[in-house]
Order: sequence, then structure tokens, then C-alpha cells
Amino acid sequence: MTTARRRGIVAAVTMIVLLALGAGVALGVGDALGISAEKSAQMQPAAPVAAHAAAPVAPPEITLDAPSTVRIGVAADELHTAVADAPKREGAATVSVDAAPAGTDDAYVLEGDASALRVHAGSEAGAVRAIYDLAAQVRAAGPITGLIGAHAASRLPLRMTDLGAVGVKADPAEWASGTDYSHASKAFADVFLPRAPYIDKTALAAAYADFDTFLRHSLANGYNAIAFPGFAEFMTFDDVPNGPVYAPGDEHRSRAIAMREAFAPFWARAHELGVKVYLRTDMPALTGPLESFLTNRFGPLDTENPKLWDVYTAGLQELYRATPDLDGVLIRIGEAGTVYDVPGWDYYSALDVTTVKSVRAMLTAFTAQAEASHREVIFRTWSVGVGAVGDMHTNPASYAAVLNGIDSPALIVSTKYTLGDFYSWLPLNTTLEHGSQRRIIEFQSRREFENYGAFPNDLGTQYQWAMKQLLAANPKIEGVWTWTQDGGPWRAGPMTLYLKAGFWQLYELNSQLTASLARDPDTDVAAVTEAWAREWFSDDPKTVDAITQAMTRSRDAIEHGMYIAPFAKQHVAAIGLEPPPMMWIFEWDILTGDSAVLDVLYSIVRDSGTGGASGVEPAIADGRTAIADVEQMRALVTATPASTWRSPEMRTAFVSTLDYELDTLKLLDSYRAMILHQGQWHDTMSPAAYSAWETDRARFEQLASAHLTKYDGDVDHPALNLTAAQLGVQRADRDEAMAWIARGLLVLAVAWVVIGILASRTRLVARPGAAATRASWIASTRPWRARESTLGMLELDRWLLLTVPVALLVATRAVQTSFLSWTHLALIIGAWAIFAVVLRLFVWHRSPWPVIAAVGGVVILRCIVTLFALSFTGPGGYWFAFWTDPVLRTIYITVAFALFVWVFVAGGWALVAQIGARRATGAVLAAVGAGLFIPAVVIGAIGLETALTAWNDEMGLLPWGLSRILGITTYLGIPDATPWAAAGFGAVLLAVGVLLALPWRGRSARRVVM
Repeated sequence: MTTARRRGIVAAVTMIVLLALGAGVALGVGDALGISAEKSAQMQPAAPVAAHAAAPVAPPEITLDAPSTVRIGVAADELHTAVADAPKREGAATVSVDAAPAGTDDAYVLEGDASALRVHAGSEAGAVRAIYDLAAQVRAAGPITGLIGAHAASRLPLRMTDLGAVGVKADPAEWASGTDYSHASKAFADVFLPRAPYIDKTALAAAYADFDTFLRHSLANGYNAIAFPGFAEFMTFDDVPNGPVYAPGDEHRSRAIAMREAFAPFWARAHELGVKVYLRTDMPALTGPLESFLTNRFGPLDTENPKLWDVYTAGLQELYRATPDLDGVLIRIGEAGTVYDVPGWDYYSALDVTTVKSVRAMLTAFTAQAEASHREVIFRTWSVGVGAVGDMHTNPASYAAVLNGIDSPALIVSTKYTLGDFYSWLPLNTTLEHGSQRRIIEFQSRREFENYGAFPNDLGTQYQWAMKQLLAANPKIEGVWTWTQDGGPWRAGPMTLYLKAGFWQLYELNSQLTASLARDPDTDVAAVTEAWAREWFSDDPKTVDAITQAMTRSRDAIEHGMYIAPFAKQHVAAIGLEPPPMMWIFEWDILTGDSAVLDVLYSIVRDSGTGGASGVEPAIADGRTAIADVEQMRALVTATPASTWRSPEMRTAFVSTLDYELDTLKLLDSYRAMILHQGQWHDTMSPAAYSAWETDRARFEQLASAHLTKYDGDVDHPALNLTAAQLGVQRADRDEAMAWIARGLLVLAVAWVVIGILASRTRLVARPGAAATRASWIASTRPWRARESTLGMLELDRWLLLTVPVALLVATRAVQTSFLSWTHLALIIGAWAIFAVVLRLFVWHRSPWPVIAAVGGVVILRCIVTLFALSFTGPGGYWFAFWTDPVLRTIYITVAFALFVWVFVAGGWALVAQIGARRATGAVLAAVGAGLFIPAVVIGAIGLETALTAWNDEMGLLPWGLSRILGITTYLGIPDATPWAAAGFGAVLLAVGVLLALPWRGRSARRVVM
């Protein structure tokens, strides 16, 4: 066998191996992306209906004869206030309440007639409930005699709320930018002082009054427990094993004492009103000294070690002794970190409870302590994809792995009713049907993902359906937790603060619905909506009818206007995560413009059509139906006379919010059409689709400008964050031009290769520049001939051999990024430049042209592959195929990877004839190592999150909001040390390469022929 033949076989085998490796990489990428979609089971609530409002009934002047207790006194205040707030009163009535012992059974019987009523209850809780029910009946303008009869005990005895907006200051300046995505409420911020005495007593007194108002309102709505934020802030940790945690004189200890003394009266007030208080915290909760204590004793937050949790339970036991009115703790492990931290406040949390063993160790410790102290532990299953317990919230098998066998009577497990976060279109959370533990269901009144409750959103029928299904399946469910205010960023949406600022009455409906359904799942939800309308807006029957009829359309408007239904109905998986059904509006008000979301969304919508037809146009029409719903809602409300409303301001607020919703949905409609037609063009290359996209883009830009002009800076009706969408439009605008540039570059690149092929076999080689193309072709495909192919070249040929690949590489990468990502260009070109410089140093005084020909030739081939992919519909089409077409993605990655690695193989092979196989291998390894090491160090110095954010902002591949809200590295689980690990690997390659490339003295160098 000739040497040439042997080399050809080796080259062919090498390329086959590289293609196989490329296929493996492609399959690995596809597996890592894990993009899939399957139809999800939808909830099946009854269609909403509006009750026909009867004429209002004026309440009588009520004289209450009841035992003199604190709880009954507060309930009596609510009844008397309700009567006083009524537009008029007719007649008089006495209400007598039998003396009753303390207890939790809140059943009662109401007897009598319009002039004299008597309450019989088996406990004070029942008597108090009867008085609150009478107050609610008065506020609903119904006859108090309508309550006569027996009232069974509440179906769910535990009805908990968050802390509303207690202690939160309504400062418009903090809401004006609309870009503060912090989840920290800053509750009691004006109460805390940085130095002793740590508490501002004037601010504390105001906060106490705020808290008392919230307690009274929550009791009137039917709630009897609250989740109070804080945990480590109140602990001295004096009694921990091998403690104390805080050194003598440490301000953390003195601050904890001051804080629990300040808030103990809050908890005592709740206790005397029959309201349970649970301290709400993320775990592990930390301070600087506490974290140092834990790491010194147990290693870097070893949360699987039961003794670590003994530190917390010892601190909690001490707190319970000091403040006996606390009823337990509420623990979350799935969200923590900087998004919840308050700058300058040394109390924070970490995402470190991520394994089954660590969760079980934590709960075992806390439940044992709770049993011993007669308290309770509420554990949230909200693990949101973090660690081995990441799907505990939605996967019954994972739930069982974590909690089976932990059957403490002190443990209550809290879970959202949706199979995910508080979005529409999600299935019922079936984990609530499983488990032997006590359970409570979480609901959200101010729906964070549906514009923070700024739009009408009557969830009554959905809540009722969900509650009935779950109660029928699991007798262990004993309560609800209603988020009246909390959830998501506090200051990125409208400045609505429960009971104190903005149009909070709009989502008060959902708080009242949840409590009513918790007491009686068969509650007439239409009647609750009617009562809400009467309480807050009007007692005029026609006006009430108009409001309730408008509310029956509110869910359809939300579900079809803010969601793209064909996508929302699917269970989508990607990158090991489960994207929510509203991905085009990303967390929480950012209209996204990234290709990953929009391309996958389009493909799902396209395939949702029936009879082989595309689902694009029906999806667009669906959004316009939602607009029609809001137009009908607005017509109903505006037709009501202002004189029939309780106040002109309330009518104005209602009409304004409908105007705001209408404007927003029209904007979303234009964007929906634009992104779907854009995907359709990338998919089909149809001129009609492109023309439709151009029309949609013009309409979107017009509506976006108007939306921003009208609502930007409006703290009551904030504009959507359109930055990401506008960046997406900017990239899309360039797609057609980039496709034409790519086609031109592709023709030139192919011509270079074709001329090289012809020049290697014909007399064309004598033409100017042909020798360069010949050398490029030969050296890239048969690198062992690189040296001979470059002999005798003219100066022009040499410069072409160098500049053409460099220019093509730069141009290809620039086109690939639509000339918008200089970060991407700098990284790629910088790495190649470092590789080239290091390789040139090893060649030194020898001719560099053989390796330039080999590397440059393969670079041209690699660029041809990319340019071909870009030539259809530009970079947008390139990424469309990557995200949506597994076959094309696999073929592309296979070929591109093989050619990428072939660059280094060819470069090394070209050097063999000059410096030998060992040294050639070393030179290439060293150059690759340097090309990896230096960029990795730069990225590490800048910060991986910062670098990825800059790159992604320019490329538009992943949601723009990731870095602003969650962090790309956190969301994708990329360790912060990744660039340093890459730098370390690059350094090893560099070192090994240098050792191999340097001459080894004392041994005769042998040239290896390949």
C-alpha cells in the first residue's frame, strides 16, 4: 500500500470518527434541550354565570347583646361599622348571642325574626362567625333574616392568609421605574433602625395599627391564621449545642431581642383574636455569623446533617419560650437568594436544601421540636426544579420519596392548587390527592402572572372546581392559604397594596371567594361576586348586574388574551425544566423576544390546527375574541350611571382598568400575530407570511409606542416591559438582509473551493490567486500535502491564503449575529486569534504557510456549512431550525462539530512534516489550551452571569428577563465556577502541549511519517 493511499485511509477513518462524535454531540444536545410537548389535562370548571341582583335591603339599627370578650367585641365592631356604612337604615333589631365556651367548631344556629335574632353556638368561634356573617349580609345589602337556620362548621378549619401589605409603604417613587423585580416586600422597613435601639417606636405604633386593621379585615372575610415574615431575625441562638452563635456584643443578638420584644404584641393581638401566627421563612435562613458557625462545625452548609438543624430548633425553642403566642413556622426551600434579600440587611437565605436526605433531616428535626413544644410546622412543597427534590411539587412519586414515613401530627404540607405556579391553563395539582400528611391548598388573589391583579379576574368557578376535586380525593386536606398580596416582585407591577393603595378591591373578590369556599365548597360563587360588587361598588341592582355580567367574561379575556391557548394547553418541557404556559410574557411583565421561546411556541401553535391546517390563524383570532370580551365588559360598566356607584372614584377606577386591559390586549394581539407570522415565514419561506409579518410589525410598533406613551411611569397602570420584544423586532428586521448577505458569502466561499478543486487538476493554477485556492483545498482535505501545496506561491497568493479565511470567518459570525453581538464576535475571533498566535510561535522560523493553508481551508469549509444554514431566512431561520427541527439540528451539529475538530487535526497534521508528530500534537494542544484559557479567565473575571447576560441580550436566544429576575446561571443550573473550570482545563492542555512541543534534549528527534 502506498504512503498516499495509507494517509488517505487514515484521513477517511478520522473523518468518520469525527462525524460519529459529532452525531453523539448532536444527540447529547438534543437530549439536553429535551424539548417536548404533550397535551395537558385541563381543569373543567363550570361556566361562570351572573346572579340577578335583587333590590337592596336596608339593615335595621342593630343592638347586640353578647358576652363581653375581645373576639366578640371585634366582631361586633365589624357589624356596627357595616350598618353605619349602609346608605340608609330601616327599623331596629336585637341580636342576642348565647355565652359559649372556647373551641374551634364554628357551627351556629340563628333563630328569630326581623326584630329579634338569637345566636346559638357551641363555641366562641361559632358565635364570632355568626356576627361576622351578619355583617357580611349587611354589606351585601341582603336581609339579615336570610341567615336564619343552621350553619354547619366550616369544611376547612385552617384558613390562612399572607400578611397583606402590612408595614409596606406606598411610595410611588419605588414603583415608577417598573423594573424592580425584587421579591422583598420591605415590610416594616421604616420600623427597623441600623443601630440600637434597632426599633423606631413611632413607626412601630403605626405598623401595629396597620396590622390590627389587617387582622380585623381578614377575620371579617373568614380567615383565622396568618403567615408572618421573619425567623432568624427574632432568634439569639443562645442555647444551641456548642454555642452560642453570636459572640458577646454582637449586634445580631441584641437586635433579635429588640425585634421580638417589638413584635410580640403583634402576635399576642392575633392570639387574643383567635388567629394563629406562623413565622414564614426560607431555609436555610442565615446571618453572616450564623453561616460561619454552621460551616465551621458542619462544613459548607451540610444540610443533610441532622445536627445542623438542631441549631435551628434550639433557636426556635428559645423563641417560643420568649414569645408563647407563636403557633409554628412555615418553611420553603425552593426559592431563596438575592432576589429576596434586602440590601444592607444581614438576614438572608440560600438554595441549599436540594436533596431528599436534606429535606427529611430538616423536617425530622423541626417536627420533633414542634411536637415537644405543641406547635406546628407548615412545609411548602414549592421546590421549583431545584436539586433532587425539584419536582416534588408536581410529581407524586417525588413527593412520596421526600415525605413518606414523615407522619408527625405537627406537620402540615402546603401545595399550590395548580400543577406549577399560579398560571391559567395548568392542570390540577394531583400531588394534593396523595400523601398521609395533613394538607393545605394555596391560592393567589392578586394573580402575579396575570398583570398582578390589575385586570378583572373572577376565579370563583375554577377555585370551586379545584377545591371540590381535591377534597373528594384527599380527606387529609384541612385548610387553605390565600395570598392576598404576595407572590412575585412587589414593585414591578401596579402599586396596589392590599387595604391601603391602588385598586386592590378588584382582587379582593378572590380572597372572599377562597374563604367562602373553604367554609362551604358548595357556596354559590355567583352570589359571592354579587355580594362583592354590592360591598365595594354599588347597591343599585342594574349596576350590580352590569358588574357581575362583566366579571363572567373576565376569565376568558385573561385566558385567551394573555395566553396563546394552543401553547398554553400543552405540557412543555425544555432544558430539564417545565416552562410555564405564558412564556411569551416572561416573568412577570416582560414581553419576550427570544428565539427559544417564540420558535417553540410557533411550532406548537402550528401543529394545533385540525385537518392538517395550520393553527396559526385560529390562534390569532383567539386573541381578538379576548379583545371583544373586554370591549363588552367595558360597555357594560360604562353604561351604568355614575350616580349609582358608591363613589365616582370607584367607577373611574373600574373603567380605567378596563381601558388599560383593552390597550394591553390590543398590543398583545399585534405581537401575537407578528411572532406567529414570523415563525411561519422561517418555517415555510412563504412571501405571504413575510408580508403579513411586515404588516403586523408596523402595527405592533405603532401600538407599542402608544402604550408606552400612555402608561410608562403610571404606577396604577404600568406599561409592559417591551425591551426584549423590541430587541427581537430589531433582530427580525435584519433577517432578510442577513439571508442575502449569507447567500453572497456562500457563493464566494463555494467559488473559492471550486476554483481550488479545479486548480489542483488543471492549468488554472497559473492564474492570480488560484494557487492560494489550490493550497487551501489540498491542505484542508489532505493536510499531509500542505507543505508541498504552498511551495512557490506568490506574495498575493499568500496574503489571500491568510486573509480570505479570516475575513470569511469574521463575516460569517457577524452575519450569524445580525451584526448585533460584538460580545459573540469578540469571543469567537479572540479565541481563534489566540490559537493562531500560539501556533505561529511554535512554528517560529519555519514557514507558517502550510498550517495557515490547512487551518484556513477547513475554516472556509466550516463557514460554508454555517452560511448555508443562514442563507434561507437569515439568523432567525437558523435558530428556528435549531429549536424546532431535531433532524436538521442533528445533521448540522454533526457536520459542524466534525469540521471544527478537523481544523485542529489538519493543523497538526500539516505541522508534522516540519516538526514531527509529537511536537505538532503538542503545538496544537497548546494553542487550543491558550484559546480556551484566556477567554475563560476573562469571563471568570467579568462574572459568568454578567458575561452570559451581555451575550444573550445581543443574541436573543433565551428570555431577556432571565438575568434580570432569576439569573441565567441559576435558572439553567450552571455553576458560577464554570469559566474557572474551563480555564483550568485550558491551562492543563496548554501545559501538556508545551511539554510535548518543546524539543526533548538527549534524544534524537524522529520524524514520524503519517
